[in-house]
Amino acid sequence: MLDRLFQIGTRLQGYNPWEVLVQIALIWVVVYFVFRFLRGTRGARVLKGVGLLLMVAMILVAVLGPDASSFAPLRYLLDSFLGFAALALVIVFQPELRRGLVRLGEARLFRGAVMDMERVIDELVKAAEYLSKNKIGAIVAIERDVGLEGIVEVGTRLDAHVSAELLKTIFWPGSALHDMGVVIRGDEMVAAGVQFPLAEGGDLSQELGSRHRAALGLSQETDALVLVISEESGAMSLAERGQLLRKLSPDGLRAMLRRGLSQQGGGVPSAPSKSEESDAKSKKKPEIKPADKSAA
Repeated sequence: MLDRLFQIGTRLQGYNPWEVLVQIALIWVVVYFVFRFLRGTRGARVLKGVGLLLMVAMILVAVLGPDASSFAPLRYLLDSFLGFAALALVIVFQPELRRGLVRLGEARLFRGAVMDMERVIDELVKAAEYLSKNKIGAIVAIERDVGLEGIVEVGTRLDAHVSAELLKTIFWPGSALHDMGVVIRGDEMVAAGVQFPLAEGGDLSQELGSRHRAALGLSQETDALVLVISEESGAMSLAERGQLLRKLSPDGLRAMLRRGLSQQGGGVPSAPSKSEESDAKSKKKPEIKPADKSAA
């Protein structure tokens, strides 16, 4: 075994160091983006398990070498496993592959909608505060790089400017569209009464209702930001990339929306810090109070 390790070390010394570094860097980039895409899904845990198993098996075979006839069955099993690995990965990762193809097919190379970000955020936060205070359930998806036309088609077209009053009306209990979701593109509400896909997997918290599962499901398949208001507790939550940030304050929601919409499809934003919440407070529009009658 020691001789085999010495042979491997001698062989590695014969490679160009820069060539080895470039290859390692390329492999690392591919692995990083694969794990980033699978983060928050069942596929991430499966990939970790398969990768660990392959790594251990390949190290054992490399160390034992081709002359260790007693371990010939192990090498045979490894070769056979690698032969079926491609087909097995396609079957195991079918939901993730479908999700990736959807993102690739719907991604817009040239953005067609321009967003007045601050106005949209103000209207969303005002509506969320009202709905949260009155414990009215709501779910709103904000489209970013990946288009949502596939689910918009089955909803009711609005093509109206984003408005807190319109959002309150749509989600008011008893209205025809209050049970489904609203999709925002740019600074327009393109559709209401939209059915979002439910999150896959049985490891979700039992506390999550259908709206939260729909928010997670859409955020897993696209890069949209999905705002959810709980009907039971009135808590405000934001879903992105399969992760759900729960029980946000109005200022925290404002900071999260500002960060998520400014980065347009980047990584999952973390919870807002105290300084960001105070900055969100300072950027609110000042209230105009009526003049004191005694001063008139």
